[in-house]
Amino acid sequence: MSMTDAKIRTNAKLRIFERFAELARALGHAHRLELLEHVAQGERSVERLAQLAGLSIANASQHLQHLRRAGFVQSRRNGKHMLYRLGEGPILELLGALRGYAEGRSAEVRAIIADYFERLDALEPMPRDELVERLRDGCVTLLDVRPEDEFALGHLPGALNVPLAELDRRLAELPKHREIVAYCRGPYCVLSFEAVAALRARGYRVRRLEDGFPEWKAAGLAIETAA
Repeated sequence: MSMTDAKIRTNAKLRIFERFAELARALGHAHRLELLEHVAQGERSVERLAQLAGLSIANASQHLQHLRRAGFVQSRRNGKHMLYRLGEGPILELLGALRGYAEGRSAEVRAIIADYFERLDALEPMPRDELVERLRDGCVTLLDVRPEDEFALGHLPGALNVPLAELDRRLAELPKHREIVAYCRGPYCVLSFEAVAALRARGYRVRRLEDGFPEWKAAGLAIETAA
């Protein structure tokens, strides 16, 4: 192989690695990762995404533009509103791999999980395949604790939507004679952790789904949307 051929191959490899680096930089901000979690629930306006993430509309829009250029989200205009949805490809799998790596390598991440998440729910969450079997047998009640607009965009079949803020006043809707499985946006979504802790304190048999609605949908499992 000539020196010219070797240089061409090296340059091609570097260009590929440069593209990898660009994609990594697009994810290199905590607000962008949080926005991806919200976008993964379904298509929403930049105004709603900003509200959910606690950002100004301008700041949220800037972060979403970075994600759009990298292909992690897609957008379309609907009247005066810009709507965002998750991009194509194994985006949730990529984020899951990042989460697994961080949990395995970062002592700080493990400490946060132990200090906050495991304090609320130290029991083993229910794996997705186990929930599929339990639903087939009809022996669990599914509890979706996300806000109503997210539930309307898509939810697990037969789920009851009780947003966390309404849990106390709607306890009568939840059966005590059968196990409840609560879920929300994903593995680090605090809504399901807090719901599980609150319900156990009131004597309910309840477990948490190991991930959330986006992962369920990405696995090709059945979902429902509001009429």
